[in-house]
Amino acid sequence: MSNDPPPDEPLPLFPLGTVLFPGGLLPLQVFEVRYLNMIGRCHKMDQPFGVVALAQGHEVRQAGAAEERLHEVGTLARITRLEQPQAGLMLIECRGAQRFRIERSSRLKHGLWVADIRLLPDDPAVQVPDDLRHVAETLRQFHQRLRERTPIAPPAPDNADYSDCAWVANRWCELLPLPLMTRQRLLALDNPLLRLELVADLLARASIGSGAA
Repeated sequence: MSNDPPPDEPLPLFPLGTVLFPGGLLPLQVFEVRYLNMIGRCHKMDQPFGVVALAQGHEVRQAGAAEERLHEVGTLARITRLEQPQAGLMLIECRGAQRFRIERSSRLKHGLWVADIRLLPDDPAVQVPDDLRHVAETLRQFHQRLRERTPIAPPAPDNADYSDCAWVANRWCELLPLPLMTRQRLLALDNPLLRLELVADLLARASIGSGAA
């Protein structure tokens, strides 16, 4: 992508207690100074920042809290909407782009994390196999029900692709009430078919959907 940070330029990071998947939407309320400056700069320069899940620590800095520790695999986030309703507060919406792996990270004196990263390949396009079509169809039906309830805010983005393993798996990973570590492991998988198979197992355990094709 033409607006991705150059390899020799550290990527600013936004550590969170959640996981952002490629193609996913993430709303954020930004009020810490370290992030207000970073988000404002990324928006002005049309540059992404990195969303990484916290392995330890809290999203908001707390006196005496455990040192922040980051997971190695995260996702580039591109700002799609920014509002500033008052001084010291930004409301943003961003979309997940390419995954990356942290090679080296450091925290600057004002608390912002930055990292040298290695971009990971985009998920290859793999068609949902026949034995997993029920997983995609259940997702389609779920999105349809949400559209009927909230017609002004369709939950499925315009680029919905219910035939693609990665897209279907990623959307389920966002919807299911999974532990953070499970989401992180699914994000780190390079095989989208395996990711979807694991999601299908999770759905079966939760008795969501049916095994019928």
